[in-house]
Amino acid sequence: MKEELNKCLNVLKKGGLILYPTDTIWGIGCDATNYDAVQKVFELKKRAESKALVCLVHDYKMLNQYIENIPEVAYDILKYAQKPTTIIYDKAKLVAENVVGEDESLAVRVAKDKFCNDLVKKFKRPLVSTSANISGKPSPKNFKEISDEILKGVDYVVNLHQNKNMAKPSAIIKLGSDGMVKVLRK
Repeated sequence: MKEELNKCLNVLKKGGLILYPTDTIWGIGCDATNYDAVQKVFELKKRAESKALVCLVHDYKMLNQYIENIPEVAYDILKYAQKPTTIIYDKAKLVAENVVGEDESLAVRVAKDKFCNDLVKKFKRPLVSTSANISGKPSPKNFKEISDEILKGVDYVVNLHQNKNMAKPSAIIKLGSDGMVKVLRK
């Protein structure tokens, strides 16, 4: 696993894209603070830039670095969540402007998967984590379902868990600074 981490870190530091197994499904990743790298993700996925992307962080301390104000309820939601949970927060900071929603929000998940968590921790920046599919197409449930277009469009494919069926996408909850809580995907 150490060798895979180092290969990913080299690609990410150069603004490249990786294809990697996450705590949910196979994802396309890049440095969430690098505008050009994020742009490459939108182009590869043929995704409208108005659709925000999810970022992974490795712990609450890192989460606090990239979100202006985290509502207290977020910690309870994350502590008691039964499955990987992405929370959309108001007012992102220190990330590329094209990873942020039009309303200045940022979707973030604290990575639970050991590989993802170690990668984000060693990279010391949030990592984009978006499904490894062309926009509008189904998300791949396993490595074999990933299209050639995606495989050829990334700079590095992680050589882990390629025979494993992945879980479903994360739950998504939007939290407003005003106390609003809205479940967008269970």
